[in-house]
Formats: sequence, C-alpha cells, structure tokens
Amino acid sequence: MITSTSLKKKFTIFFVLLVAIVVLQAFTQQQQQQPPQRPPHDEPAPKNLQILPKNTSGEDVKKIMRAFTKSLGVKCNHCHVSSQKEGNPFPDMDFASDDKSEKKIARKMMVMVDSINTAYLGKIGEDPDIEKISCVTCHMGRATPIVSVDSLMKK
Repeated sequence: MITSTSLKKKFTIFFVLLVAIVVLQAFTQQQQQQPPQRPPHDEPAPKNLQILPKNTSGEDVKKIMRAFTKSLGVKCNHCHVSSQKEGNPFPDMDFASDDKSEKKIARKMMVMVDSINTAYLGKIGEDPDIEKISCVTCHMGRATPIVSVDSLMKK
C-alpha cells in the first residue's frame, strides 16, 4: 500500500533529480558555447624589442603592455602606430614601428624605472616596507605623471 507520505517522498526525490539534470545540462551547454581561449604560445613573437629581453614571449609582452596601459590610462595607440581599415571595427596596430615619440619616451622611462629599482632601492635590501616602483607609482592612471610639489600643494 502506498501512503501519501511515501508518495510525497518519491515525488520530492524525482523533482530534485529532475531539477539537477536540467541545471547540469544548462551548465554543460554554457561551457560548450564559450569561445575557445587561445593558448599562450599562439601569441605572435614580438619584434623590435630594445629594452625587454629579446627572448620575452609574445604573451609576456602582452601582459607587460596591459600593465602599462592601465598605469597610464591609455590605449595601445598612445605609443603604437595604428591605422583603421574600412569595415574593420578594430585598428591595425604596427607594434614594431618606432614612429611615435611616446614609444621612445616609454623606453627611456622603462630604463629609468629599472635603474631606480636596482641601483637605489636594490641597495636598501629586501625590506618588505619598500615597494619597487613602476609606471603607476607616478602616473596613477594618467598619461602625464602627477608627481610634483605643486600637485601636493593643491590638496
């Protein structure tokens, strides 16, 4: 004899299993619909590296450049030559070109930052309270550095 309590239990178990199957199926479909991620080795090898080591991978250069763009609040075309082609919503970038003065300045700044970190901060030793500097130290999300006595006096 089937009681209403056992029938309710069976219905509840059936319902929970049905919901679990639907959720799992939806999750599986969502995973299959996501575009494939390019593996790191698919990033083209960089050209015209002058400050970074010549064996720096394309993926590593991309990470470094992303940090630069965030630190300065700019996009790639701030330092790199870009051209817009008809029908293409994204500009074509000539990353190897040295035609922009901003790229030349960026290289000098990279050398300066490395010198400060190694020649000066490096001599202090491994003090956890002293951070190495980077672009964001002075730029703070702006294309022009904002470290000046005048900027401190405006507060």
